[in-house]
Amino acid sequence: MDTLTHTLMGGTIVGLAAIDPSIDPISVGFITTVVGASLVPDIDTVMKMRNNAVYITHHRGITHSLPFTFFIWPVLLTALSVLLFDLPALNMYLWIQFAVFLHVFVDIFNSYGTQAMRPISHTWIQLSVINTVDVPIIVMHVLYFILWYFGAAPVPLFIALYMVLFIYYMIRVIMQRSITARVDRRLPNEYVTRTFCMPTIHFFEWRIVVVTQTAYYVGRSFRGNIIFYDRFNKSGPLDEEKFLSIKEDPNFKAFTFFSSIYTYETQEISEDQEEIRYIDLRYLKEGHYPFVCIMLLDKNTNEVLHSYTGWVFSESKLQKKLLNS
Repeated sequence: MDTLTHTLMGGTIVGLAAIDPSIDPISVGFITTVVGASLVPDIDTVMKMRNNAVYITHHRGITHSLPFTFFIWPVLLTALSVLLFDLPALNMYLWIQFAVFLHVFVDIFNSYGTQAMRPISHTWIQLSVINTVDVPIIVMHVLYFILWYFGAAPVPLFIALYMVLFIYYMIRVIMQRSITARVDRRLPNEYVTRTFCMPTIHFFEWRIVVVTQTAYYVGRSFRGNIIFYDRFNKSGPLDEEKFLSIKEDPNFKAFTFFSSIYTYETQEISEDQEEIRYIDLRYLKEGHYPFVCIMLLDKNTNEVLHSYTGWVFSESKLQKKLLNS
């Protein structure tokens, strides 16, 4: 989820802590520590300062893993809460643990997902039922704080809020499954092997990528109606010699590590250079696929001259980033 939503969720935990007689949940120390715990798994965002490949490979990875969720973050922040604010260690550990767990748990419901099961499994858990920025969820949390401010008891409010959230998540799951079921009827002459149905910021609008035996279909669902914009025939494997040249490129490795569904294109740039472009099909926006991996190869040696992976929303910016990589 976005930073605002994680912060608001941390604030609701502050309200729930009214049930704990050993602490003052409204104290600066408690608020600082618990809200900090609600945000700390996303500290890996600083890796973007290095480059996109490092960021894409590690964001929502180890910092959202089992050791960090259940041990490292709770222990570290508990120690800080005791040393800086003289708060009770056991109680703080439990509240901080809850805040960190809630952060990681809600992240698995969007399209980006997390590697929450590391080190047991490095698989991305991406349930894709909630958009990263979900307006109804933000509104529900803002309403919680408004009611709390005007005197409502925070604990019953917390229970009511998360009961409503549970129902909301179930509604989104049902919507996703309903759209996925419609895909088979929309493509009666194709054998569908997998359907990606992903939310957008608009409640009734979903992104769709359908994988069949022969092609990829990319489209959207509007209030249950499915429209396909693009169809890509499945390409054979990239030439083995070229693949051996690009497979260790850090940008290519980052892209294929993160992307769930992609295709590739090749284009001759000059007599000496060839472009290989890998395209993530999940993020079509206004006729453009912004999440890509581009590699320029020397046609004589198959050496990667330049490469780039990341989000680019115009071709001119992409070429500038590629030449500066």
